[in-house]
Amino acid sequence: MKDKQRDSLDSLALSRTFSEVLEARLSRRQALKIGAGLAALALPFTRGALAIAPGEPLLGFKGVPASSSDLLVVPDGYRADVLYAWGDPAGVPAGMPAFRFDASETAEEQALQAGMHHDGMEFFPLPAQSASSAHGLLAINHEYTDEALLHVDGLKTWSAEKTAKSQNAHGVSVIEIALRGEGWQVVRPSRYARRITARTRMLMSGPAAGHALLRTAADPSGTDVRGTFANCACGRTPWGTYLACEENFHVYFMNAGAVPPDQRRYGVGARAMPWHLTDARFDAGRHPNESNRFGWVVEIDPYDAGSRPRKRTALGRFKHEGAMLTLSRDGHAVVYMGDDEAFERIYKFVSRDRYDPVRSGASRNLLDQGTLYAARFDADGSGEWIPLVYGEGALTAANGFGSQADILIRTRVAADAVAATRMDRPEWIAVHPGSGEVYCTLTNNTARGTTGQPGPDPANPRRYNIFGHIIRWREAGGDAASRNFQWDVFVLAGDPAHEDPARRGSVRGDAFGSPDGLWFDRRGVLWIQTDASSGLMRSADYRGIGNNQMLAADPASAEIRRFLVGPSGCEVTGVSMTPDARSMFVNIQHPGEGGMASGWPDYRPGGRPRSGTVVIRRHDGGVIGA
Repeated sequence: MKDKQRDSLDSLALSRTFSEVLEARLSRRQALKIGAGLAALALPFTRGALAIAPGEPLLGFKGVPASSSDLLVVPDGYRADVLYAWGDPAGVPAGMPAFRFDASETAEEQALQAGMHHDGMEFFPLPAQSASSAHGLLAINHEYTDEALLHVDGLKTWSAEKTAKSQNAHGVSVIEIALRGEGWQVVRPSRYARRITARTRMLMSGPAAGHALLRTAADPSGTDVRGTFANCACGRTPWGTYLACEENFHVYFMNAGAVPPDQRRYGVGARAMPWHLTDARFDAGRHPNESNRFGWVVEIDPYDAGSRPRKRTALGRFKHEGAMLTLSRDGHAVVYMGDDEAFERIYKFVSRDRYDPVRSGASRNLLDQGTLYAARFDADGSGEWIPLVYGEGALTAANGFGSQADILIRTRVAADAVAATRMDRPEWIAVHPGSGEVYCTLTNNTARGTTGQPGPDPANPRRYNIFGHIIRWREAGGDAASRNFQWDVFVLAGDPAHEDPARRGSVRGDAFGSPDGLWFDRRGVLWIQTDASSGLMRSADYRGIGNNQMLAADPASAEIRRFLVGPSGCEVTGVSMTPDARSMFVNIQHPGEGGMASGWPDYRPGGRPRSGTVVIRRHDGGVIGA
């Protein structure tokens, strides 16, 4: 759920200086290119890359054309089947209520069904830590709700029952799935299945747990928090847990009075979801610390339905878009994260201790101790990770920081103090399975270069950046834990044939805009998902690009080919595969949003559009994308 309102601005051109700088950045592809002769880099913890035969092209499918229809389109030779849509039974043993198309489910029933607006997602094989590609678990984020669709009468009235139903439509699903015959099915009932909601009890852990700013009247310990919501992108750990990331938590808290600076820095204000009307903890004026308990990375054990999720405070508090975990050369956990808002930062966490693959259970609290960094991208193509450590540089008591816990709770303020680079909405981050190069989507930033806002810089080179871009970097010495890196712009999104030079993209292949989801498969294909607002999709700038989509990119050649187009008004988001790469899971979020009418996936007269998970397979059973 993002601010997609398009500003009404005159066309702004790039200055000659920034055009030259951009060209220099793009020309460095040859130096950073993935190919033979590269030094071995730190790898993500995947079970090894899938081999590619000599001469075999990385992208082995015919791209689909852009589309504005209310259909889900995949390449010839592929099929896409809906697996798990909003309201479907989750398989929780306590009950399996079916979806009712008039949205008349109770709050208790919604707590046993798929939540709304599927987002980040990961596949976990069964048995745990196996390479099974026919049986496993899916952990799926439910980012936010559309109250007009969730309730029979929408927002005409409000009640405690509606608050509870809305809260139960948020959070995370863990479902058991199995490949049976020609298709995947949700296993119901399942001892693994669970719904984690905005009402589920969970623990705060790490350096900030128990801090005064996390204590409330209901929880004087500052460690026992209820719920997670605004879960956008995600991550996974080598010890088999799921990382759900809290993003736009601020819109759930209402403060009708004078908003203190710390709340204002995170966007809390006088406009919010109506939860505060019946649940006082969301009244930020009465309970100012409650909002501090959100904006974290939440670690969930998908294999243990009785375990309590933990909010890992060492990873910092901001609008987390994702948490991409890889391992350093000597086994430290390294987590890359974006703060998804215009002019916010890219972060990295390096664990204090090392991952032990033999005793993976010993790593269960690995994300509770370590160092958090914010990125600075310099004009010469170099960069530095700046430590956010109490007592170092500007992060001292004299500058208003009381402790390391204080820095972690007010991470944005700490990043301001150390002058980390302000980016164009950092979103998903992906690490190449062979080279270790790191890629990050910067969705767009229509405020860049406007009155009172920062202008273009080398890492964010376009004014009024309506199309977004993808940046990438290589850590010094090939070690993910390094303090320094080299970077370039992988691609400027948009149409290379666009008539306005200031908005022309550098895409080699199929045009797209607003890159958001980003994920590498084990062959090294970079999958790109888009999230343009309905206003942008209707604009002349996006003419010919069509609905939001998923594309595949060859990192070496930078060729980008369209693989999937979603139905009207949707965002394409969340992607995972089975270990054999023959089944791909993709989420279709909010079809029909922004007045772009949709009947997906049921196309039922009088029905309601539903977000859902689809599974994509080849008719011949082959590897996806090959």
